[in-house]
Amino acid sequence: MTIAISYPNAPDLTADDYIVIGLATCFVKEDGEVHQVEVIEPIPSAALEAVMKGIPTSYKFAWATNLASVLNGDTLSAPASFPESAQFADEFVPRLFAAARTYKRREITKSLIPLGTTYTEFNYSTERKRVLNAARVVTKEDNVKQHSHTHKVL
Repeated sequence: MTIAISYPNAPDLTADDYIVIGLATCFVKEDGEVHQVEVIEPIPSAALEAVMKGIPTSYKFAWATNLASVLNGDTLSAPASFPESAQFADEFVPRLFAAARTYKRREITKSLIPLGTTYTEFNYSTERKRVLNAARVVTKEDNVKQHSHTHKVL
């Protein structure tokens, strides 16, 4: 009999649960300049299904593994196939748990990338840049001008 190790913040998950980790090319805006960064992030099942259909994505490759190979207790470990310069995404652990749950709900997506393998045939594109620290500033000019008769009873 094997003992399933679970995580305190996710008692419904075990160390053997399937997860897909991707290497994404993102951008950070600093002092008016945009810098490229490589980010390690979990890919939920719905996102994986979408990018497998050929839509442009910022993912260079994805690796199918289990939770224990990425998160051992409270310690994150980057997979060996990922570049050393890559950094973990913000809120990585909660996103990892959320993504792992999506594969439990949609078991069929586990067949897209078999456990322990890497998928590299994405439609990789950085034409639409993913800016991580983009701030949306709403101005008065953003307000939609309504027609003068919009609120009148005719």
